[in-house]
Amino acid sequence: MTTPALPAPPFGRALCAMVTPFTAEGALDLDGAQRLAGRLLAEGCDGLVLSGTTGESPTTTDAEKSALIRAVREAVGPRTSLVAGVGTADTRHTVELSLAAEKAGADGLLVVTPYYSRPPQDAVEAHFREIADATGLPLMLYDIPGRTGTRIEPETMIRLAEHPRIAAVKDCAYDLLGTQKVLARTELAYYTGCDEQVLPLYALGGTGYVSTVANVAPRQFRAVLDAFDSGATTEAARLQRRLLPLIELMMASGLPGTVTTKSLLTHLALPSGPVRAPLRPAPPQTTEALLTAYKELIDGP
Repeated sequence: MTTPALPAPPFGRALCAMVTPFTAEGALDLDGAQRLAGRLLAEGCDGLVLSGTTGESPTTTDAEKSALIRAVREAVGPRTSLVAGVGTADTRHTVELSLAAEKAGADGLLVVTPYYSRPPQDAVEAHFREIADATGLPLMLYDIPGRTGTRIEPETMIRLAEHPRIAAVKDCAYDLLGTQKVLARTELAYYTGCDEQVLPLYALGGTGYVSTVANVAPRQFRAVLDAFDSGATTEAARLQRRLLPLIELMMASGLPGTVTTKSLLTHLALPSGPVRAPLRPAPPQTTEALLTAYKELIDGP
């Protein structure tokens, strides 16, 4: 009995939720974005997610979001997957951003559940369907109830999977049971957005990851997938565990991942720049701990 082939992932398997570089004065640094994008792809990322939360989408303008897509597209060429974060709490505004992202050269749209207003599930479903109907681009639904206040319930996800342009999920729901229910009943490509769950979700049939920590360790994250794909499951588990100290410091230290990522990138002399208010830079002791964990990861076996 042969095992049926899995559907090809719509955006690749190893995606980086790229930070948005700014100049020292806080302006959009398009040259820095192009250089960072090139490095991430050279180091193992299949594609990039631009203007997600890690990319400071709440504090970048609509015009800056479009300019970022155009600049990165120019740098990486037509064959690299670029997924544009367009999610807002306003369906009409999200549609406008989706159309602008399509025009600027995005390959897909990352659409978060409407936040703060906590709409019921029928309204959540209608929101995503309206956006999916508005452009020709595939959608990646972003399920992160810890930030939005609203879950995309598994039954809602299963119904949404029937839409021809709803293709993927960025999963930050911390509900492996619910995730497996959707995986069993749909062909949605599931990407973990939780860096500590790269291997667990992949082993359950997930597609890969959308990683914040991959901004600084793209090769190390890709190695987990490559080891698992080769059948070296014990090695894949070892590689995942080696990432945990850095993941914990960057994603569970009480600071947003954008802050810790930009702090580390700056000290590695890579494009990043400051964060925009209301975010504030990481304190020196946090940066020192990040550098120590990073060096141990890079220098270790």
